[in-house]
Amino acid sequence: MSDNVFDFAAHLTHQAEWSRNTFGPGSRAAGVVDHIRKELIEIEADPGDLKEWVDVIILALDGAWRSGASADEIIAAIVAKQAKNESRVWPDWRTADPTKAIEHDRSHDAIGGQSC
Repeated sequence: MSDNVFDFAAHLTHQAEWSRNTFGPGSRAAGVVDHIRKELIEIEADPGDLKEWVDVIILALDGAWRSGASADEIIAAIVAKQAKNESRVWPDWRTADPTKAIEHDRSHDAIGGQSC
């Protein structure tokens, strides 16, 4: 096992600083979303290209810090969202159309809760 541990918070802080210096400050949400759309087209053309998937990840993280979130808040949101997804009821993937999103069973959502 390697002693090399990836510091995700430090990486996010570095990425945000680089992006702010390279692309400017502020939300830039429309530009980030436009770029994600372009990357999704590239993924559709070659779903096995890891570089294109990583482009979307980097852009999503860029949008996350530009929303005003700190590195620690982004990490906490990722952990919380994964836990929420794991607590949901999902249909059997074997019965799902592989070309469509698999959505969780919303009838199990708490009343008044968010559906995200």
